[in-house]
Amino acid sequence: MIALMQMLAVNAAVLAACFLVLWLLGVAIRDVTFVDAWWGLGIVVLAVASFVQGGAPTPHRLALTNLSAAWGLRLGAYLLWRWRTDGPDRRYRTMLGKAQAERGWGFATSSLLLVFALQAPLQFVVALPVQLGQAIATPAPLGPIALAGVTLAVVGLLFETVGDFQLVRFRADPANQGKVLDTGLWRFTRHPNYFGDACVWWGLFLVAAETPWGAWSLPGPILITFLLTRFSGVPTVEGRMRRTRPEYEAYVARTSGFIPWPPGGSSR
Repeated sequence: MIALMQMLAVNAAVLAACFLVLWLLGVAIRDVTFVDAWWGLGIVVLAVASFVQGGAPTPHRLALTNLSAAWGLRLGAYLLWRWRTDGPDRRYRTMLGKAQAERGWGFATSSLLLVFALQAPLQFVVALPVQLGQAIATPAPLGPIALAGVTLAVVGLLFETVGDFQLVRFRADPANQGKVLDTGLWRFTRHPNYFGDACVWWGLFLVAAETPWGAWSLPGPILITFLLTRFSGVPTVEGRMRRTRPEYEAYVARTSGFIPWPPGGSSR
């Protein structure tokens, strides 16, 4: 228990230091959009920090670290590229502008309280599987639950990678401006990227669940699923699409909202 608490304390300190540096950078450039990229990259940092502190490179530790690194580096690189391509995210500009106008906060205060101080604990909780799953050495090979988790995580990673690629290619064609992507994976779910994310984290939880402390990381996949489906993921995208894409309501009527399903089915 003491070793576990020490590992979590070190990880929390590392995460806090990283977010402090990122906040100072955001204040300097007057833009916090890059924090989205840190969502994936920061979890890689937590996974590696846990691996370094854990000692022997056991099968479960290797699986958790490698899978989370593959997920986080891909997502982080993609979101950094999107930030550099598209510029500041209007969501953050609107939110911070409103806080400054209504509450009298400066950019530094509003970005600290509404962005960085909020995302740090959320990231720490979501990353619990890759932290608690590495807390105690488990030299045994991956069992059936962990192997199922690895499979689910790999499927999720491929799913969101393909979904993001299809979306980038669709947006790159000027002829698609103002249209709705409803082909490829987007024909079966309105949010293949978010569905893939959820699969990755439930898969990581299954890998962690075979370790002594891993089952206690259940709040991680529950939280990321809630964030994706009820808070900052699906609701944000769907609200914007309904306002800007006349075809979107028809797309909603025939396409599953999250879990992939044949068009016109009942899964929502």
